[in-house]
Amino acid sequence: MRMKLSSILLSIFTLAIFADYESRDSVKDFINELVVEDGFNQQQLVEIFGQVEKKQRIIDLMSRPAEKAKSWHEYRQIFVTSTRIASGVEFWEENQATLDRAQREFGVPPEIIVAVIGVETNYGRNTGSFRVMDALSTLAFDYPPRARFFRRELRELLLLAQEENKYPLDLTGSYAGAMGYGQFIPSSFRAYAIDFDGDGTRDIWRNRVDAIGSVANYFSRHGWEGDGQIAVPVTVVDQRVDQFANEGLKPKRSIAELQEVGMGSVALPDEELGALFRLKGRAGWEYWLGLHDFYVVTRYNHSHMYALAVVQLAEGIRSRRGDVSKPGRL
Repeated sequence: MRMKLSSILLSIFTLAIFADYESRDSVKDFINELVVEDGFNQQQLVEIFGQVEKKQRIIDLMSRPAEKAKSWHEYRQIFVTSTRIASGVEFWEENQATLDRAQREFGVPPEIIVAVIGVETNYGRNTGSFRVMDALSTLAFDYPPRARFFRRELRELLLLAQEENKYPLDLTGSYAGAMGYGQFIPSSFRAYAIDFDGDGTRDIWRNRVDAIGSVANYFSRHGWEGDGQIAVPVTVVDQRVDQFANEGLKPKRSIAELQEVGMGSVALPDEELGALFRLKGRAGWEYWLGLHDFYVVTRYNHSHMYALAVVQLAEGIRSRRGDVSKPGRL
């Protein structure tokens, strides 16, 4: 059967995309590094990169992440909704035994694990449809602002695939190369993903048990304490306190120091450290004090808006379940 001209042109265009990366000097150098330093087979890597596609859509999305493009009240209304809270309750009930075990072994409460998965992928409903090889290659070789970081993640992906006996081009995820229920980037997978059900495989893509255990392990390994509040809404009586707002994610100002410059009173020890955040709410500016475990949440995603969305969603899920046996985290 004779092919239409449009089909021929489409085939040529597709081949041109596939051939682009393997012909670049920067990719050839990268392949050589992997062969020398990590023992990869050069021909296999050339064949893989020969099928990788550059995705302009990925560059466009990376250039305007929601954490920077949206105000707090706009960002919040994406994740902290009655629908997502209800779905979180359902996810908790369906996986209660695993969540209880994760809490026993890692000290991380179910509502936090559920909320992270809820914010990241809407409880597994949206884990990403990009081939991770395409995403990381595009960002490693065509996105200069963060090329070094994504080049490292691309190496981690290839090592992951080798270790887990997976074909790199079969793995799918987000536009930034994050994968599975909890959206682990390759380096996080290699460091923190666990085989929580003991079947010999770390599967965060389809296995909820492994996904839940891996999120709990991530938080535990980053210093989760779980013995107090996570974030506290605060009042401001003097705008001098703004000098300490949004200065960083890590708690480094004592309660006493913040109160001296205008933060209202809070039921916390004077010596406790916090990080003050000023966010644009629907009705005006909101001030929040992030404590130690809030900082741990930001290790998952380095954004105070992300962390606050996780904490508020967690609180909504816990309250909707009618769990009054534990104190609120806000």
